[in-house]
Amino acid sequence: MEILKVENLTKIYGKDSTKVVALDHVSFTVEKGEFVAIVGASGSGKSTLLHLIGGVDRPTSGKVFIDGNDIYKFNDDKLAIFRRRQVGLIYQFYNLIPILNVEENITLPLALDNRKVDKNILNDMLKLLGLQNRRNHLPSELSGGQQQRTSIGRALITNPTLVLADEPTGNLDSKSSEEIVALLKKSNKELKQTIIMITHNMEIAKIADRIIKLEDGKIVED
Repeated sequence: MEILKVENLTKIYGKDSTKVVALDHVSFTVEKGEFVAIVGASGSGKSTLLHLIGGVDRPTSGKVFIDGNDIYKFNDDKLAIFRRRQVGLIYQFYNLIPILNVEENITLPLALDNRKVDKNILNDMLKLLGLQNRRNHLPSELSGGQQQRTSIGRALITNPTLVLADEPTGNLDSKSSEEIVALLKKSNKELKQTIIMITHNMEIAKIADRIIKLEDGKIVED
């Protein structure tokens, strides 16, 4: 079942002499339950692509369909709600709220949506993340790997249609990186999550089912 369709996606910054084509008519589809890695050198357009898929930015032209929804037909308010409910975002630098503990950071998307927290689901999530004994700790009391696991929990707690990970191991040591990649793979297999991961590390990319390579804003290998 096709869960994501990217159609002639183009993003241009500036104009005339300052014009930069960050993405150039990119098209591909992703099936439900796939784990896709998008690789490329710095400046290849991979982060721009991820932000456009996630509705964080809007393209110059082209379309993105998530679960059949043409996301750029939504106004900004509806797009924000759709993103919060259907897209889980994992960032390189965690983006945790410093005054909230692990449990509160993970359940933040539910709180913003005025949705009740299912304690059983939360406990299962904390177990999956290996954070049962850290649930009341603040981000400043956690290691980098634990902070990233918390951010993964926040991305997964709403059971989103799509999980987007932007260099999720870019700020971690090799041991923590291996743990995070293994956790993403586990959530893909056990929770049937569809994951698209941006990385410049080919060794990390190899854990995915499929690798898409970008160069100069174009897909050169899939």
